[in-house]
Amino acid sequence: MFRIDYVGSVPYVSCIPSLRHHRLSSSDRFLVLSSDGLYQYFSNEEVVAHVTWFMENVPEGDPAQYLIAELLFRAAKKNGMDFHELLDIPNGDRRKYHDDVSVMVISLEGRIWRSSG
Repeated sequence: MFRIDYVGSVPYVSCIPSLRHHRLSSSDRFLVLSSDGLYQYFSNEEVVAHVTWFMENVPEGDPAQYLIAELLFRAAKKNGMDFHELLDIPNGDRRKYHDDVSVMVISLEGRIWRSSG
């Protein structure tokens, strides 16, 4: 994850990475890698809860895409619109409502899902 620095009102991407360390335990089932836009709408605990629920209830589905969809629902609600109204906004203009987001969920049992929105 890269840190965004603001100079005046213009954002710049910093080359200094933001890193977190976590020692894996036998209870860890997956790893989520994402851009910071996901965490404007979710806490770490919410991400873990959503992915855990999704993997248990929709085993053939894509948990990364599910997180993107949930983020878009939250962004739409925050901006007083519904999901489809937000999706109808052109991508360049949609940045006013939510940050670009990339998510990768890696199952420690061997599957990888990638999505962006």
